Amino acid sequence: MKRLIPLLTLTLLYACASNTPPNIIVILADDAGYADFGFMGSMDLETPNLDSLASDGIVFSDAHVSATVCAPSRAGLITGRYQQSFGFECNIPPFGEGIDPDLPTIGNLLQSAGYKTIAIGKWHLGESDEYHPNNRGFDEFFGFLGGSRSYFLNEKEDRPNHPHAILKNHEQVNFESYLTDVFGDVAVNYIEQYKNQQFFIYLSFNAVHTPMQARKDHLDKYKDHFRQKLAAMTWSMDENVGKVIRKLKEEGLYENTLTFFLSDNGGATNNQSSVYPLKGWKGNKYEGGHRIPFTCTWPKGFKSAPKFNGLTSAFDIFATCLEVAKVENIEDFPTDGISLMPFLKGKKTTDPHESLFWRKDEMAGMRLEGYKLIRLDGYGYRLYDLRKDIGEMEDLSATEDSVLNLMTEQLEAWESGMQDPDWIESEGWRAVTYEIHQALMENRLPKYMSPGEMRKYFDNIQN
Repeated sequence: MKRLIPLLTLTLLYACASNTPPNIIVILADDAGYADFGFMGSMDLETPNLDSLASDGIVFSDAHVSATVCAPSRAGLITGRYQQSFGFECNIPPFGEGIDPDLPTIGNLLQSAGYKTIAIGKWHLGESDEYHPNNRGFDEFFGFLGGSRSYFLNEKEDRPNHPHAILKNHEQVNFESYLTDVFGDVAVNYIEQYKNQQFFIYLSFNAVHTPMQARKDHLDKYKDHFRQKLAAMTWSMDENVGKVIRKLKEEGLYENTLTFFLSDNGGATNNQSSVYPLKGWKGNKYEGGHRIPFTCTWPKGFKSAPKFNGLTSAFDIFATCLEVAKVENIEDFPTDGISLMPFLKGKKTTDPHESLFWRKDEMAGMRLEGYKLIRLDGYGYRLYDLRKDIGEMEDLSATEDSVLNLMTEQLEAWESGMQDPDWIESEGWRAVTYEIHQALMENRLPKYMSPGEMRKYFDNIQN
């Protein structure tokens, strides 16, 4: 009988521990290419820490963000909804809009469940005080409010009230080292500070977004690499992910931490990234614009497994977090996402989504299982079967008219439930993006890739 008491105590302790909600970390890369990580098959960019993290969890091969540019993609992730449902369709203008303050974020809801909530790095969801992370559900913030900035201390940006200045909560702070290292160190420090309670960390690196700046020792490491700067910047980001994982393991927290890693959109054309074998890139509705590297790891919650090929969205992170954090009255917070837990635990083998939708300005797209539809207002449609044509080269709109009609109807039905955008992008970029989409639909190179190139193109025609 004496032996049963400690055994019973251990059993009860284990049962309590196994029911303890996990810590949650969302690690977000910026403008990273679909093919630019070892766990996604890269042969030239080194990401050993991310590869190890992925091997402890599951890699999603058909995962997507809800937008192909930074700010609306982040709005979808942090609210768990199509951002078009609240008018956040395009990148925000400087000192302009943000997420509706009445709309709960993942930070708000995890706070309600007792989590300490922390945002680190790039925000890009509104620069005025009402949109500040501390007012949008995050107890702690260390980062910058704008869309991009220098990786080193910069006199132009690091000054009071500049949207790219580094803030600790509301107070401007300076930094001495490479910014990716700073964000990694800050994450480690917050884990130390809050290791005795549940925490949620939104670690939003600005790597590998331009400007292409890296540490000298990392540039030297890759001095002969044909993508030297990207290789160096990626290596630095991976190093700092490694810092975070090592700290979790040192504190005995790794096993019960739910960790996501993903990019905010497809690879950009100006940072040397690769989306092979996909077509398109950041800013357009082809797969290369919104299909992303995506991993999920929770050693105590589910076993590692080979790749999951079901259609998945970044806003599934929101629904998954609410479930594992045991947020009360979860049904009161509508989400377009689906909790991934039944899929991660092998209880469901279907796709999380049958369809997904994208829209920005005159461009729209949708997935219906393996089919992909692209629409360009004033120009027409393209239809692809990704199961046979992952590169979206063969247009089936003339031969698969029943599928085309079905998807067109579904896209229009989805749009009927969305709002008109609260703001749109500049006329120059809208014209450039239109030309890029038209070129991709015609399987040709775009005539221009920026407003400056567009002006030169038409000047040459006129001359």
